[in-house]
Amino acid sequence: MKKGRRFTALLMLISAVLTVALSGCSGDRAGTASEDDISDTPAGLAINVGLAKDLDDSLDPHKMVSAGTKEVLFNVFEGLVKPDSDGNLIPAVAESYKVSDDRMSYTFTIREGIKFHNGDEVTADDVIYSIKRCAGMLEEEPEALVTAFSAITDVYAEDERTVVISIESPDLEFISYLTAAIIPEGYTNQTTSPIGTGPYQFVSRSAQENIVLKRFDEYWGELPELTDVTFKIITQDTIVTSLRSGAIDMCGHLTPAQAAEVSGQYDIVKGGMNSVYGVYLNNSIEPLNNVEVRRALCHAISVEGIMDLVFDGEGTPLGSSMYPAFGKYFCEELTGYYAYDPDKAIQMLAEAGYPDGFDLELTIASNITQYVETSQVVAEQLKAVGVNATITLVDWETWLSQVYIGRDYEATIVDFDASTMTARALLERFTSGYPKNISYFADEEYDESYAAAISAATDEEQIAAYKRCQEILTEQAANIYLMDMADMVAIRSDLEGYEFYPIFVVDLSKIHVKAE
Repeated sequence: MKKGRRFTALLMLISAVLTVALSGCSGDRAGTASEDDISDTPAGLAINVGLAKDLDDSLDPHKMVSAGTKEVLFNVFEGLVKPDSDGNLIPAVAESYKVSDDRMSYTFTIREGIKFHNGDEVTADDVIYSIKRCAGMLEEEPEALVTAFSAITDVYAEDERTVVISIESPDLEFISYLTAAIIPEGYTNQTTSPIGTGPYQFVSRSAQENIVLKRFDEYWGELPELTDVTFKIITQDTIVTSLRSGAIDMCGHLTPAQAAEVSGQYDIVKGGMNSVYGVYLNNSIEPLNNVEVRRALCHAISVEGIMDLVFDGEGTPLGSSMYPAFGKYFCEELTGYYAYDPDKAIQMLAEAGYPDGFDLELTIASNITQYVETSQVVAEQLKAVGVNATITLVDWETWLSQVYIGRDYEATIVDFDASTMTARALLERFTSGYPKNISYFADEEYDESYAAAISAATDEEQIAAYKRCQEILTEQAANIYLMDMADMVAIRSDLEGYEFYPIFVVDLSKIHVKAE
């Protein structure tokens, strides 16, 4: 009991420590954008964009894992359809499509004259190859690279510009997965030298230094104003100095403190991160396999305290694995389900057989400032209820291989987005048989509700089933859900057009010079 009452003083101490840490990483060099880093030409504009971590996985659009990789290469690849900033799916490689009355057949008309970045025109064979590759229907790719494509029964061309995709049963969300990239048939270097149909083409990549993109001047749509974009790999503690020196012209995912330091020199565009940020728990190990222990941990964590200390009060609290951009699916009523109550957490732990608490390791990716700072606050909040939480910092590559892929961890802090703009993308990961079920969460009713959502015949049925999935995750305290973080983007003051999407992307094609 006494530990819980001491927490207010503890928050004040952590706040002071974080304030010093944040102020110390900003550097002391102020300045204006360097002319050496910016080249304006009559044909367009070249800019440098800060990237806080390298693209650390495959550049193959069907095999990339990291949200950061997808964020950048959104500009290089397109599917038959693609998302816009309002969450709508609009024609891309396909200029139009129609769905059969039984919703089991999709017919796409390929855009006439659309080209890959190597200059070749996109053909029906390329589309069929791309879809079959994602569906695991090729000899060289026998496993589905997009889980939802396992439902595909046939892909064929009616003529040189018409492709038909058939699925085994109606699926209200299937069209959203057809944002999967269309790539050239037989091209084997996607991993290192990707080719797509987007407004920008890949030029080069220097590990831990930069990724260079160039406007594709034969792009089928409206040509962007930016002609050359270099993503410069920087560290979290050099973001402010890189901006203030003019080494970069734009940088996203700033902390509130970083944004405040450069706000006089750069425009700050604010939106939601559109991801589920939380403390993810390995439900398969003791004592986290005890639901009462997990519930106690939820009561031990003050989301408001984390938001105040780490995010300057910015962000939207969440209660389950869904964020507000998914309007019709979002369960706002689950927010605050576990009220912050350290005394109750201590009592619940004692009743669960842990009166003296237990040891818990938080494995955290060291290159993400928000993750590290949140882990410091979480560790102190847990210690206040007797849980000895220690923080192990690892580099991003290690986190991906050990925690995300290997699922060898006790607890971690990360945020997950919905790369396909479907509720399925956020909820499938907690089905018992899913290989990327980072939490090892297993619940029979959850699996049944998820299956009901996938097979739903109406929008109303699907919404109800997905909401029940969220309720189960919350009731079973699968993880400690925190918030949808605020996303702050610093952009050179003479530029505009940055738009936030319901998914984790940077759309370079919209950025342009402000009209005078």
